[in-house]
Amino acid sequence: MSNNKQYQYSKRLPSHSQQGAVLIVVLLFLVLIILAGAIAVKRSTTDLRLATSDQINTLLLQSADNANQNIEQSINGSSDTDIYNAMLSSTGPFGHFILNPDSSEHEYIFCFRPRGQFFNINKTTISIPGGGNVLGSSNGYCDPALPDDYVSKRNASMTQVNISLTPNSASNEAFGSYTIGQDSSEVSSQAFMFDINSTAILPAYAGATGKAKDCFIETSQYDSVTDKNNTIAGCMAKEGIPSTELYEMANVKNQSQRTRCVELGKTSSGKSIDLLCSLIP
Repeated sequence: MSNNKQYQYSKRLPSHSQQGAVLIVVLLFLVLIILAGAIAVKRSTTDLRLATSDQINTLLLQSADNANQNIEQSINGSSDTDIYNAMLSSTGPFGHFILNPDSSEHEYIFCFRPRGQFFNINKTTISIPGGGNVLGSSNGYCDPALPDDYVSKRNASMTQVNISLTPNSASNEAFGSYTIGQDSSEVSSQAFMFDINSTAILPAYAGATGKAKDCFIETSQYDSVTDKNNTIAGCMAKEGIPSTELYEMANVKNQSQRTRCVELGKTSSGKSIDLLCSLIP
């Protein structure tokens, strides 16, 4: 008598089928690794662009603010300095408006050059609305092709300053522009409000340097144009040129620190009584 036992064996896949499955798994892992690498590269590129953009904005803001600070210091400093006299002379950016009654619509332009005396009276331009210049054809405009027009020897940034009188408005207080205690007919008794626009750019990121030069010729006064692209800031934005325009309103007036007093009478003991005092410019 014989016992016949039947054994069941598991079926094995052919070797070529096993190799195909491994290949698919490897390919999936490879695709995942490639996707992870692409995302990492894209993120690092974005972070680099953000960091570069932040550095550019900081540099432009510092360049424009440096121009405004130098202007403030020149006016608030000693009246014996050359820069003070240059700024308030008849051909200076403030003196032109103060001493010239027909200059209300003019725009005074110069390129900020801090490596020497930041303002050169021989390199200025005075423009009028609608085009044309009263003084200088293009001496005051910054030119990316000129190394001396850059803020530093690194030739990284340059700043152009546009100064004009603040337009009159209904909100201005009556006689608010006059110094108390002085004759209103005297120029020294008046205060003048100025709009100062300092525009800083990085020509290296401007592409064609001629575009930046053309934009600098535009006006900084938004109220004088109907199309914002015809202003410096609008033109720079249209051409894709990194720029920062810093606006400041300055009040330039005569500061009287001394007083002159006249005695109105004396007592029987010889002591003076009431005094009539007035400011002396």
